[in-house]
Amino acid sequence: MNRRTFTQAFSAAAVSAAFARLPAAQATTAVAHRNPPFPLSVMLFTVFNGLHFEERLAKIAEAGYQNVELVGEYRNWTEEKFVSANATRKRLGIRFDATGGLRHGFADPAARDALLAELREGLKPMETLGCPAMIVLSGNAIPALSREQQQQAAIETLKRTASMVEGRQIDGQPVRVLLECNDPEENPKCFLQSAADAIEIVRAVSHPQVQFLYDIFHEQVGFGNLIKKLEKYIDLIGLIHVADVPGRHEPGTGEINYASIYRKLVELKYNNVVAMEFQPIGDAVATLRAAKAIAVNAGII
Repeated sequence: MNRRTFTQAFSAAAVSAAFARLPAAQATTAVAHRNPPFPLSVMLFTVFNGLHFEERLAKIAEAGYQNVELVGEYRNWTEEKFVSANATRKRLGIRFDATGGLRHGFADPAARDALLAELREGLKPMETLGCPAMIVLSGNAIPALSREQQQQAAIETLKRTASMVEGRQIDGQPVRVLLECNDPEENPKCFLQSAADAIEIVRAVSHPQVQFLYDIFHEQVGFGNLIKKLEKYIDLIGLIHVADVPGRHEPGTGEINYASIYRKLVELKYNNVVAMEFQPIGDAVATLRAAKAIAVNAGII
């Protein structure tokens, strides 16, 4: 048995042990009906890509999740498709908690007007789908600009986005703009690569509707020290993305101790969404249920 096989087997055994006292028929669905200590979501592009949109939502609901994140899958939808998607997600009890997919980065001053126009247009389908948050990326570093110049450009652009969404609500929730980093291994050209740099920008913008998206996978690849950053930045974190390192697979397949991370989130009284953004190794429904169980148990232990 190699290291990965052992890790997967151990993770599966730990999840199974948590429900060992249940009858077999109940054990397979127990996770889907228990509440985690914070809302959980699934990034749609990572799972069930061979199915139609509505079928993918049904599979996520089957795995026990009530939130889904998008990356602009609706860009070319007809009005009828929006109606169908809304009817399906409401029937399944699903909420779209965030979306992404903007083509322009916020750290390029030459792209500022294009980004703001894109966000303005993006608010329309967000309202239709009841989706209150937009994920934004910095784009690549610009060789002709110093880092300080590009950082100031990012701050100015994000202050403009804050003005655009200030006081605005969708589905009873404040519209939020969420900054996400990449890591230097996956995209060495990206301007924003660390949580520390992102937090510096968020603090400079100083608006409650502009927050940090803490991608645990990217931060571990680039810099590590994950829990300490939760403690330092928790008041500015509006969303957390989950995947293990290496491979971007489910918790338990790599080096990140997600049980410890979730316990720290409980301790810090974090109540925003934690989204699964991993590529499942095995059956996606079973894997999502197992990933949910780690979070559920963190609220008990």
